[in-house]
Amino acid sequence: MRRDPRAYLWDVREAAADIATFIAGLDQASYLASPLVRAAVERKFEIIGEALTQLNRLDPALAQRVPEHRRSIAFRNLLIHGYARLDHPEVWRVATESLPPLHAAVAALLEELGPP
Repeated sequence: MRRDPRAYLWDVREAAADIATFIAGLDQASYLASPLVRAAVERKFEIIGEALTQLNRLDPALAQRVPEHRRSIAFRNLLIHGYARLDHPEVWRVATESLPPLHAAVAALLEELGPP
């Protein structure tokens, strides 16, 4: 059975919100000092990238409406396949600078598309 493309956007939105919750109140040093938080953030980024990969397969036109969707997919691949040389300060930068606009864009897109 084919999954509704909006479900992938919902997954992105929820994972982005989770990351924001995980890092709330932390600075970069606190983030870097917490393997637990880093692992949780990385996992949610993996979910974001995988959801966008699946969305791109199912509905490429809709995926194109997600800003930087290809970059998010590439970041997921780096987290999974390049874990041994992962740059944790870069993950922090993505979480604090790149993720909020992605979260806002996906939330607005979901609002525009309406419920399934």
